[in-house]
Amino acid sequence: MTRDSEETRRDGEKTRPGRWRRLRDRDRSRRSSRSHRSDAPGVSSAPGVSGDLRKLSEARLLAPSAICVLIAAPALLLDRIPSAVTLTQLLLGCGLTVHAVRQRDRLLDQLAEVREVARITQEAIVRPLSRNLAGTHVSTRYHCAVRESALGGDLYDVAVTPFGLRVLVGDVRGHGLEAIRLTAETVAGFRELAHTACDLTDLATGLDERLAPDLGPEDFVTALLAEFAPGEVRLVNCGHPAPLRSGRRVELLEPAVTALPLGLRPDPLQYRVRLQPGDRLLLYTDGLTEARAPDGTLFPFLTEAAHALGDPLPDEALDTLYTRLLAHTGTALTDDLALILCQPTHITTPAPNPAHQSTP
Repeated sequence: MTRDSEETRRDGEKTRPGRWRRLRDRDRSRRSSRSHRSDAPGVSSAPGVSGDLRKLSEARLLAPSAICVLIAAPALLLDRIPSAVTLTQLLLGCGLTVHAVRQRDRLLDQLAEVREVARITQEAIVRPLSRNLAGTHVSTRYHCAVRESALGGDLYDVAVTPFGLRVLVGDVRGHGLEAIRLTAETVAGFRELAHTACDLTDLATGLDERLAPDLGPEDFVTALLAEFAPGEVRLVNCGHPAPLRSGRRVELLEPAVTALPLGLRPDPLQYRVRLQPGDRLLLYTDGLTEARAPDGTLFPFLTEAAHALGDPLPDEALDTLYTRLLAHTGTALTDDLALILCQPTHITTPAPNPAHQSTP
């Protein structure tokens, strides 16, 4: 490689993080403005589909109502109407009313079916968990910011592999159907690669290569990968908020170098963190750290997490954290939120591996 080409490559690497941050900041401003429109009509479990059903339902109910008004108008405006005409008007009005009620019931049944399909789809993509997996107890919570929606741009998944329990948490840039599609693609890629990739760097690289063809020029997916081994956890961070370890003290497990998100050609680096008996690892999305009170005050994440994770029951700890988050914001969340709490049930001495960065 020539000196000029090497300098060009370095310049590109310097500009890509700045571009990623600008796109991330633009998304945050859009979330803030969208929070003022949370009651917009046509928003439901399956974006677009159930909204169209509601509009269609309204149209079909308004049409018979308008006809009934036209039928009754002569009786109101004229003094003398033959009894036969009045009887006809009443029969037509009753018939149209019955028809309108049947149409409404049928459309409501269709809407309920769409919501049930959306719920099943959500559970297939982001499966709710509270169980022991390969020596680690995993509890999850998922909350979508869109009113009545079941799935957003945040994601998580777990896989018991020959290499140990592997966990993914991520955040797709953007919202709507395109974000949901990328969420499903990311989870599907993880489920396919988690069982074959030799380490987390290979797994992150494989996910990036799988997602890149489907991403637009301004699309990316932040991701954090974790792999639990005896006495330690191995981590790869691609532009995602650092996990939090709760034990003798509460601290963020920041990597020495944070790689770019998936879709921006990251150069992932794996690092290791030792775990002591009773340690917990909280993985989350930025809906937790960037939530604000009505006066703009950020959620005191470390303080509140330390309080909530003091609960001995993992599920209760996550519920407490979410309750305190809502108490701080004073209203429904304006961003999606995924929470994964992992607690190894058996701690042993980690195997030596000097090739990877280690954090005590």
